[in-house]
Amino acid sequence: MGFYSSFMVADRVTVVTRKVGEETATKWESTGEGSYTLEEASRDGHGTSVTLHLKEEDAEDELHDYTAEWTIRGIIKKYSDFVTYPIRMNVERTEPVLDDDGKPVEGAEPKVTYEDETLNSMKAIWARSSSEVTDDEYKEFYKHVSHDWNDPLLRISLRAEGTIEFAALLYIPSTAPVDMFYREFKKGVQLYVKRVFIMDDCEELVPNYLRFIKGVVDSEDLSLNISREILQQNRQIRVMRKRVVRKVLDTLTELKKDKPEEFVKFWNEFGKVLKEGLFEDVANQEKLFEVCMFETTNSEDEDTTLGDYVDRMKTDQETIYYMTGETRLVIENSPHLEAFTEKGIEVLILPDPVDEIWLQTTPEFEGKKFESISKGAAELGTEEERKTAEEELKTKEDEVKELLEALQKHLDEDIKEVRLSSRLTKSPVCLVGDSQDMSPQLEALMKQVGQDMPVNKRILEINPKHALLEKLAAVHKANADDARLGDFAQLLHGQALLAEGTAVKDPAKLAGLIADLMVQSI
Repeated sequence: MGFYSSFMVADRVTVVTRKVGEETATKWESTGEGSYTLEEASRDGHGTSVTLHLKEEDAEDELHDYTAEWTIRGIIKKYSDFVTYPIRMNVERTEPVLDDDGKPVEGAEPKVTYEDETLNSMKAIWARSSSEVTDDEYKEFYKHVSHDWNDPLLRISLRAEGTIEFAALLYIPSTAPVDMFYREFKKGVQLYVKRVFIMDDCEELVPNYLRFIKGVVDSEDLSLNISREILQQNRQIRVMRKRVVRKVLDTLTELKKDKPEEFVKFWNEFGKVLKEGLFEDVANQEKLFEVCMFETTNSEDEDTTLGDYVDRMKTDQETIYYMTGETRLVIENSPHLEAFTEKGIEVLILPDPVDEIWLQTTPEFEGKKFESISKGAAELGTEEERKTAEEELKTKEDEVKELLEALQKHLDEDIKEVRLSSRLTKSPVCLVGDSQDMSPQLEALMKQVGQDMPVNKRILEINPKHALLEKLAAVHKANADDARLGDFAQLLHGQALLAEGTAVKDPAKLAGLIADLMVQSI
């Protein structure tokens, strides 16, 4: 552990050692100030005795009384409970003097005896065969290392042998900690070396997206005086981490296959965290996609994997369609879904902020490109159907070209283009972005973390078959300078913002325009 660390608590250390076969012993003594003395000494039998002449207790500097029985017990329990050698303490016991009737004799001095007591259990639960450990013992150990009163959801055991030897006993909690998404959240597992406790919360052994994992990892190869700085550069730690991650992901894959109900419990608690691995751990992305679940328009209450989504894709579909948003309800009611619903095309519903991030680094899955239904031009159907739709849209655009230009002029501060839509079937308007534009949700997320974002103008699409377009075209045809066109343009923009769940820039102004319109129409 580093012998000279003893001078942190002692102002003098004496070592008396006698070798087997020799009659005399050797005494080494030092105050830890750079020098020491050596001299002959006597000792009954061979072996070594180390005596620490302790410093005085100093609560201000957290220097404890290390002669106190419960201080010693606590240290042994925390750091050396599982070492294979017994750690014994000579414990003083007092017993009252009893008379012939077994009653204490009044005034008699209590009888004092001393006996050796072994303080450490020497039973590392992770080093024992699972057949030797009961479920209750595993559960109690989980509560000991996690400080969680609930039973764990899942237990994972790992023993690695070969060039690098270590054992791990890991747990997945049954419920997510309330502070799991806080920056101050303590992550990592306990690190032991040769069953000696080294540190809590060893972050280097588990990636951030597995920060909910609790348990211990015990190495046979690391040095006992390893530091956090050394851990960050240690090749053995990297190998151990890789093995731990693979074991956890394999276990989750088996859980999903063999015990789907248990997996759903896990996913509901930790799914958002696990999806962080899709962009943090590219090496294991394929494995993560096997277990990551996503909401979909295919079902209201059952999530899907990307593999299952691809299996259900239509014959001529080459794209994985998705939409992000604040909630499932907002996405389901979005105008962007209308054409996809009408044609029976499944769309992934992605309301988690983390979905916005991994999609930026993952352009495709199994050769199928990801495409947001709120970006670009929606091109659905067969090639012949798309060609027919494009021709009809072009004809309609020629008819209302001047109206679209007039609306664009009134919205120029906020909108880059006003155009007719190929994705709307019921709603009058919606907002879309260019294929490379940032979504409103990602933009808001970046602002939350302090990023300065440039103004991102979007495209206002109008349903070419909606009666509202015909009414607007008639107003414009009658008087291209009609002052109401500006108000109508603002109302269309506000309606599109509200439909996607985005706050309008000037709610009071929009409310006033709606009131004026109601007065005119009643």
